[in-house]
Amino acid sequence: MQKPTWKSTGKTFLYLLPMLVIIGTFNLYPIFKSFEMSFYADFNFYTQEVKEYGIDPFIELFQDPQFLSAIRNTFIFVLGVVPLSILISLGIAILLNSIDLLSGFFRSIYFLPFVTSTVAVSIVWRWLYHTNYGLVNYFLGLLNIGPIEFLNNPDYALLAMVIMSIWKGLGFNIIIFLVGLNNINESYYQAAKIDGAGPWQRFTNITLPLLGPTTFLVSVMGVINSFKVFDEVYSLFNGRPGPANSAMTMVFYIFQKFYEENQYAIASAAGIILFLIILVFTLLQMWVNKRYVHY
Repeated sequence: MQKPTWKSTGKTFLYLLPMLVIIGTFNLYPIFKSFEMSFYADFNFYTQEVKEYGIDPFIELFQDPQFLSAIRNTFIFVLGVVPLSILISLGIAILLNSIDLLSGFFRSIYFLPFVTSTVAVSIVWRWLYHTNYGLVNYFLGLLNIGPIEFLNNPDYALLAMVIMSIWKGLGFNIIIFLVGLNNINESYYQAAKIDGAGPWQRFTNITLPLLGPTTFLVSVMGVINSFKVFDEVYSLFNGRPGPANSAMTMVFYIFQKFYEENQYAIASAAGIILFLIILVFTLLQMWVNKRYVHY
């Protein structure tokens, strides 16, 4: 192996320069600029002049009931989507892994919603949730349950979004779990059968522990993506955060403040708070993974 020289290092950076310019322009610069904008205490929108810096945007942010509601809704969404999505996708993945006939067909069917546009998915679910002729209310009627206005009642708007998001994200999680299941050596199950272990014992003592790294990956990605939920809200409720802002999430709040109300400092401060929340949860998951998951 050749020893690195200044010439070879410079040539390497020259090859990387186009990508570094793109990353710096569209990723790094917006991050630092957003951090700076979050401290605009006195900003003239017309002259683009910053007269004073301070923590006023953060103070105003936490005094805004709408932002506190957005945090609450986002946490409810994350707690509703991530655990259920993992449980359902793991169950489906185990079933798909146990069948041979038409296995590829069923995997494709489950994966289709994930690669389908969120707008298209939302159009279908708006029809499913329709109060008068939606299929969801039709089946509820068979159980003698009156029609529910999922998209117009503030009590059910967030639930409607959670159900749709779980359905849309199942395909990706199923594929990841299938990869994890296929990486488990069959000899473990054969040895367990010889020792008299039943299906549930094999699942809890072999499948779950060996799927630890896969579950960790799915949970981290699920938490991050759920905290950043926006498309589902915007598409399902026609560009609004649900009836009476009942489906307002943190990213939608940032979008509203930045693009609709031109309150750049407030939007940037909210973005920083969202970043810190995601960072804390990711570090917490990494700590749990390091302590309890064995590779």
